[in-house]
Amino acid sequence: MPRRDAMTAEIEARIERLESIDEIRQLVAKYAISLDMRDLDAHVNLFAPDIRVSREQSGRGHLKRWLDDTLRLQFTGTSHHTGNHVIEFDDADHAHGVLYSKNEHETGDEWVIMQMLYWDDYERIDGRWLFRRRLPCYWYATDLNQPPIGEAKMRWPDRDRYDGAFHDLFPSWEEFWAHPPEANDPEVAPPAPLEEFLATMRRGAPDPRIRVR
Repeated sequence: MPRRDAMTAEIEARIERLESIDEIRQLVAKYAISLDMRDLDAHVNLFAPDIRVSREQSGRGHLKRWLDDTLRLQFTGTSHHTGNHVIEFDDADHAHGVLYSKNEHETGDEWVIMQMLYWDDYERIDGRWLFRRRLPCYWYATDLNQPPIGEAKMRWPDRDRYDGAFHDLFPSWEEFWAHPPEANDPEVAPPAPLEEFLATMRRGAPDPRIRVR
């Protein structure tokens, strides 16, 4: 009987983990559609109730006001297309992940396309998975008809060009360019432990921090 109970508990834990993964993936899909359709109530309810918005402000109400100001002033319309989602768990109620996002923006008389990724922290609160924070890291943003070749790939209308942080999370980008291939076959590091793929790619660096306005 004890063996049967242990097997049952293991199966239940695996099912719960699969359900959590699916809910987190649904969370990011809900983020995109609620943002693009400007349902700000639906959108901010995807975040923890005490979400940090600025140094002085926290909570969904302040997040809703900030979003309203940002979206109304900068964009006529947006479309967010998500994919390449890696999710890892810190414990039963906390997880983190990396998510690719390809976005389109109508802004004034220009159509700006963007490639970016999010570093996400997720938390299960009162039985629901929510965003604890989202750290956006950008590769490029440019008018649809102007490929962002070269440096300073963030090219918004009426703004100075600047570099995003798309590659900054992972040291492998600079390591790749700093170490050309040698004549001999290169050594291969051992595979990352389960739930430590992102930490291994980060070379053990602490979780990236978000700048509070």
